[in-house]
Amino acid sequence: MQDDTAISVSVVIPCFQCAGTIRRAVDSIVQQTRKPAEVILVDDASGDQTLSVLRNIESQYPGWIKVIALKDNAGAANARNAGWEAATQTYIAFLDSDDAWHPKKIEIQYGYMLAHPDVVLCGHGCRTLAVENALPDWDVSECTVQPVSKWLLMLSNRFVTPSVMLRRDIEQRFVDGQRYMEDHMLWLSIVCSGGLVVKISAELAAIYKPSYGVTGLSSQVWLMEKGDLANYYRLYCDRFINVLQLCALLTYSLLKYCRRLIIYWSYLRWKK
Repeated sequence: MQDDTAISVSVVIPCFQCAGTIRRAVDSIVQQTRKPAEVILVDDASGDQTLSVLRNIESQYPGWIKVIALKDNAGAANARNAGWEAATQTYIAFLDSDDAWHPKKIEIQYGYMLAHPDVVLCGHGCRTLAVENALPDWDVSECTVQPVSKWLLMLSNRFVTPSVMLRRDIEQRFVDGQRYMEDHMLWLSIVCSGGLVVKISAELAAIYKPSYGVTGLSSQVWLMEKGDLANYYRLYCDRFINVLQLCALLTYSLLKYCRRLIIYWSYLRWKK
């Protein structure tokens, strides 16, 4: 799909065993009111029919959709970095293979970043949809923007990955090999390095899965907690925080983890 009005945005989607959902994600890009210049699908060595489905989609949109096939499975962080490396546009927007965008997502978010070139990273709200095959179609008339400070982002991840658009030319990247909380680590690296980060109030992404910590396996909750703790330690090693701040953040994170466990086990008991 060649579009002379396409804007300077590269969309990067990490793909792992997502043959059943990737078309919905791509459809939500096709339906954008402002089209991105390119879409990069990165197969993370799925080992099933996913790559075949991606190639088929690529053939439907020659020159617009590009497929990268990784030889070894290394996680979403590596896949996003590979897509980032191949991107050619001024801005990069991330989408997950099992999620979707509101039709006005690119129009609103790119428009804001174009008007505010000092902004390095911009996120927005999202909504969880109950109907798995439905694409977003709600009203987004109300749209405000607020800066996100270093410490606000330290205390919790304010952005789901499919809400983020950032400048391609920044030096920070996802930590290769990190499989949990890798997105939060990147946002933290950006804001701690002095990058201006903002959040648009409008819900411009649809998430087709339960919220974190409620129906997930307890082992996954612990892996995410370990990722959170590792992120704080990495910030300390990079001298973005001191030892007292590190101790306070580790304590805060562990308290949140205990709260999530209580919610998780309460949910299991209620289900019985």
